[in-house]
Parts: sequence; structure tokens; C-alpha cells
Amino acid sequence: MTDHKVRIGEWAVAAAPARIVTIGLGSCVAIVLHDAKARVGGLAHVLLPAPTSSRDDDQPGRIAATAVPRLLGDMRALGANGAITARLVGGASLFGTMLTRDGAGAIGERNIASARAALAAANVRVIGEAVGGTSGRSVYFEVGSGRVDVRSMRDGDRVL
Repeated sequence: MTDHKVRIGEWAVAAAPARIVTIGLGSCVAIVLHDAKARVGGLAHVLLPAPTSSRDDDQPGRIAATAVPRLLGDMRALGANGAITARLVGGASLFGTMLTRDGAGAIGERNIASARAALAAANVRVIGEAVGGTSGRSVYFEVGSGRVDVRSMRDGDRVL
């Protein structure tokens, strides 16, 4: 099985047999998409709730509003054509109430809200979440089965 590693602000799509991995989610949110019939999936490691500069245009994985359409398009190019479902992981407050520059709220909470909004706009149903709290997480997504393992040093392991 091939592992695809996704860093902050990046995304990857793959067909089975493959695994997509991202580690070190704090306030960031992993958006995991899966087409069970085509056995195609994708994951984006979203950093911010909204664009902060023109640089974000060059990195569509940094924000949910651009990451979700990119994931969907790349998945369709690999053969996804059925119902696509989503899982969300992350959005923690590791350092208390770390606010954005505009003081609009904790970044983790805003990342969760922006991911949910981007998925709703794309008509993608969220079927599982491990979000919020104060624990960092890592995600191991087996594309063929759709299994999402969430690992946390503080909260232990969980399957979504």
C-alpha cells in the first residue's frame, strides 16, 4: 500500500490501495472525502478559516473554501462519480483561545465552521467528526475501505 503524506496547507487524492496520512493537527482541520463505490478518496490539511493574502490563491489547500472544490475535482479525475462523504478531524484549541488577527474567535473553531460550510456548499454530507477539544490529532485514511483512524496522545485512538 502506498502512503501519501499531506503537510499543512496541502492535499492529496488517491485510489485504492492507498493510504493518506496527515500528522500534527492542532487548530488545523483535516477534511477527508471518500467515494466508497469508486474507492477513491482525498484529504486536505486546512490551516486557516479564510484567506489572509494573495499567497493563499497559490495554495488552495490552506483554506476549506478552495480545498473542497480542488479535492472533488481531483477525485473525479481519478474516477469518483458516486456519493461522496466527508469526515472532519482537528480544530483543537491547544493554547487556549488563540484568536485570529481580527479577534473573531478561536482559529480551531473557525476552521471547523469553514470546513462545514465548504462541504455544505458542495452538497457533501459529513458522516463523522473528531473536532474541537484541546488535543492534537493525526489521521490515517485507508482509501479502499474508507476507514479513518484518528490518533491522539492525550485522547487515545478512535475510528471514524
